[in-house]
Amino acid sequence: MYWDTHMHCNFSGDSTALPEDMISASIEKQLDGICFTDHIDHDYPGPTPFHFDPAEYFQVLKPLQQKYKDKLAINIGVELGLQPHLKAYYNDFLTKGEFDFVIGSSHVVHGIDPYYAEFYEGKTEDAAYLEYFESILENLAVFDNFDVYGHIDYVVRYGPNKNANYSYEKYKDVIDEILRTLIAKGKGIELNMAGFKYGLSHPNPTEDILKRYHSLGGEILTLGADAHAPEHVAYDYYRIHDILDDAGFAYYTVFKNRKPAFYPI
Repeated sequence: MYWDTHMHCNFSGDSTALPEDMISASIEKQLDGICFTDHIDHDYPGPTPFHFDPAEYFQVLKPLQQKYKDKLAINIGVELGLQPHLKAYYNDFLTKGEFDFVIGSSHVVHGIDPYYAEFYEGKTEDAAYLEYFESILENLAVFDNFDVYGHIDYVVRYGPNKNANYSYEKYKDVIDEILRTLIAKGKGIELNMAGFKYGLSHPNPTEDILKRYHSLGGEILTLGADAHAPEHVAYDYYRIHDILDDAGFAYYTVFKNRKPAFYPI
């Protein structure tokens, strides 16, 4: 079985799941390993606080690593909600724990999360999606203290028509620039299976983006279900082999101590 390296528990503001319940679900689904990647979205504009105390985080998760070491490998990571002005804050935050894995994600674009309808007001869906992708480049221009960029096309989960009018080809120029920039910086992307959970019929990013990343020379690709509840651990993982194989990948990546290891699919 595979690893699930994008997972949330009650240290994330949008989850009430106990860490041990997420671990139990992972063992039940016969995963080889997991990585907790709870949310830090500093300066988040909505009502949900996305903060946790790193000391408490490790105090809770480290004993669970030992308790379940014979049943499941457990790594400890974080998902940073990137915005250009947060560079110093996140660099400081990452010194406060020995994180195995850091996901950099775009959740807030110019002060608004595309989760909210407000992001799409006064603009076409195409313009909103383009603004989202361009914001990733704005983040990459100033910050690279992460290992992979999360759910690169996150915005299509919540757009007015979701992915009905969306395709890689439509935003090829900006997406290619994102992928080339990540590759040049030695960073990877993730195959985030939550797109299926959100009814998109595709992962985030889409299969075409995965193929393009591989054709450009991208090699670092992590796997995650973006679960916020036990029932969503390893969501639709039965699809992974064919998705990776079709995109040209023979391996996926797991980070330990911020260093990549490659596992055959």
